[in-house]
Amino acid sequence: MKLIMLGSGTSTGVPRIGNDWGDCDPAEPRNRRTRASIIVESAAGNRLLVDTSTDCRAQLLANDIDRIDGVFWTHDHADHCHGIDDLRPFRYGRAGPIPGYAVDETARRLRQRFGYVFAGQFGYPTIITLETLDRLRMCAGFGVGWCQMPHGHAQSTAFRFDADGKSIGYATDFSEITGEMVDLLYGVDLLVSDCLRREPHPTHAHLGMALDLIEATRARRAVLTHLDKSLDYATLSAEVPPHVTVGHDGLQVEL
Repeated sequence: MKLIMLGSGTSTGVPRIGNDWGDCDPAEPRNRRTRASIIVESAAGNRLLVDTSTDCRAQLLANDIDRIDGVFWTHDHADHCHGIDDLRPFRYGRAGPIPGYAVDETARRLRQRFGYVFAGQFGYPTIITLETLDRLRMCAGFGVGWCQMPHGHAQSTAFRFDADGKSIGYATDFSEITGEMVDLLYGVDLLVSDCLRREPHPTHAHLGMALDLIEATRARRAVLTHLDKSLDYATLSAEVPPHVTVGHDGLQVEL
């Protein structure tokens, strides 16, 4: 099983527009962060995409991704879904639309915003069939588990993907650790966790909260994501425990 980190940055990316690198060293390529998104890949080569970030096309090209077998959304905030139109080329040559999944409220908002993607329009085919997660247990050979997480006044969906005897958990955009999150992610081989900055934030995990989630779930390995311009790659890498990796665009972890 493999994790491919397409994007590791917060909603404005690093650098921010205006060439604002904050505390990040511009000479370190791993500090250049696009918006958060991942792919999980099985030994059979099946791939699931989580979130269609605003940088989706560039991310897919950079990682040579020419096919996906399903797409999942954590929530409908712009940095996690506004690259959805970049999935159109994956529909070319397919017998049918790409399977897509989200919780009820996220699905409702996505349909409202991107109706043509899910229903076709003006002779163009449906790109994605959007279904809710309620009864989903398997997708493209992956076992799929999920739960809702507090994200300030909103919610985001955590996922657990199991295949080939391994497991990857993905928890981005959360502001509180709940028992349901710990139960879902307990014992995963790899946990990808939200980690916006060092100081507490009203809608995101800070470094201390991310490390608390990693400890509570007994994750064997962990990767930090959704990093802002205050978190320099080299500086943060020197601070975290040995089993924790600072995420960066293009990172691949094989289990």
